[in-house]
Amino acid sequence: MILRATAGLLALAGLAAAAFYAGLTRAELRVATGPPGSAIQRLVSAFAQANARLHPRVRVVPVEEDGLRASAAALEEGRVDLAVIRSDLPPPTNGMTVAILRRDVIALVLPPHSPVTALGHLAGRRVAIPAGPVQADDARLLDALLDDVGVPAARVERIFAEPEALVAAVREHRAVAVFAVGPVGPGAAVDAVAAVARATRGTPTLLALPEAEAIHRRHPGLEPSEVPVGAFRGRPDVPAESVDGLAVTYRLVASRGMLDIVAAAVARSVFTARPLLTASTPFAGQIEAPDLDDRSPLLPVHPGVATYLTNGDQSFFDTSQNYLYLGGIALSLVGSGLALAVGHGHRRRAARERLLVRQLLAIADEAEAADAAGLDGLARDLRGIVSAALARQAQTGPGSPLLGQAIDHARAAIRERRDALGRG
Repeated sequence: MILRATAGLLALAGLAAAAFYAGLTRAELRVATGPPGSAIQRLVSAFAQANARLHPRVRVVPVEEDGLRASAAALEEGRVDLAVIRSDLPPPTNGMTVAILRRDVIALVLPPHSPVTALGHLAGRRVAIPAGPVQADDARLLDALLDDVGVPAARVERIFAEPEALVAAVREHRAVAVFAVGPVGPGAAVDAVAAVARATRGTPTLLALPEAEAIHRRHPGLEPSEVPVGAFRGRPDVPAESVDGLAVTYRLVASRGMLDIVAAAVARSVFTARPLLTASTPFAGQIEAPDLDDRSPLLPVHPGVATYLTNGDQSFFDTSQNYLYLGGIALSLVGSGLALAVGHGHRRRAARERLLVRQLLAIADEAEAADAAGLDGLARDLRGIVSAALARQAQTGPGSPLLGQAIDHARAAIRERRDALGRG
């Protein structure tokens, strides 16, 4: 009974899987993003709306977290399927890269003729940091850079200020520099350059970081980056010549356990939605594919994303349809095989029962002319047949009614012959 039921269920599952693509259920992917009010949160919200138009069966649900660290923790704890992280912060242990959403330059903006020509010169001075959703993360990043050049974080005072307050802090010499982390384009770094220019009515400069490669080796999340001439929209250009520096990346990461076809579908959605997102937020133009040739990545590229980037454009639904058909065929074959095995088992069992019935009929026939000793032997044969039949039925279930009738017939024949011999 169990084998028969299993075979039926597998065959039914195979048929259902083969037809499943016609009514594919809606998938929901939860994306942790934070902190509230940040540009990245707006980008993810715009992506969710664009994806709803491009792929209505895959729903992207933004999950607001207090910060980028909380987003990484949400992925580690399995509360979300995807998360946005920043590379200078501890990455989730189960995270794998799907896409690079943004690359932010680490900029230490200096007033004209600043005495600060190296990170170590900030010791004993005050630095302004733009106020905003990621100000605490920026402050921790500054601490890490200072520690790398041997300056204790406590020796550098910092103030958090809005754009207008930044202007006042530099003009009143309450801050010797502005530390900002932002993209080459609208963002915190451009605003910091504009604030210093307004405060000094001169051309700000950008502190070069010749030790960038060494810092990268100690902190893989900080990538060496060359800031091009005029990256921060100054007049004249800021910087006036290309500057060696560092950058951090915002990454969309998936759980290591995400299916390859789902990760590939997410990557495809991100890259195909980029033109739509650019109309909603200027940061969408910076979305890029992860580097498949990086031999020591901060977070490895998800295998499904790597396959998508290597093999080209194949939609999730095309791929999943192939999987479903193959899975349906496999399940149907397994179900059919089990059904054949069950049928063969039933035929063998029926053959065994027919043999026992013939033996029981022979016992009944021999009992009609047997003497007392012969009846004892026939009774022993009958008990052996009954014991074997009961043992098999304990494993395979009740036998056919015919076997029970043959046993009763043989018993009756032996009993009647004993009675006859007793009367004689």
